[in-house]
Amino acid sequence: MDNTTQNTAEQFIQYLNEENFDKAESCLDPDFKFIGVLGKRDNASVYIKDMKQMKFKYTILKAFTSGEDVCFWYTIDMGEKTIEASGWYQIRNGKIHTLKVLFDPRPLLDK
Repeated sequence: MDNTTQNTAEQFIQYLNEENFDKAESCLDPDFKFIGVLGKRDNASVYIKDMKQMKFKYTILKAFTSGEDVCFWYTIDMGEKTIEASGWYQIRNGKIHTLKVLFDPRPLLDK
């Protein structure tokens, strides 16, 4: 296991939880790509702008690493709803290059 790789992803989650968005963005490659169930974002600053508005809180339940990849199973507190999700963080040169998040969106679509 590459502790640096896992630490980069865990540090990113901690910064998001603390709402320290500048430090969170410093963990991302400028060409960062987010791929999610409900949308995509191309660019670190665009993604962080969204995170500033949403202010999600993450609780990591389990971490898996393989080379420069980290996968978390976590809960995401989205304010009115909390969901279970998996996030796959692909880290290149010490920065998060790609994040793919999977979850069942049905609880968010039921209003």
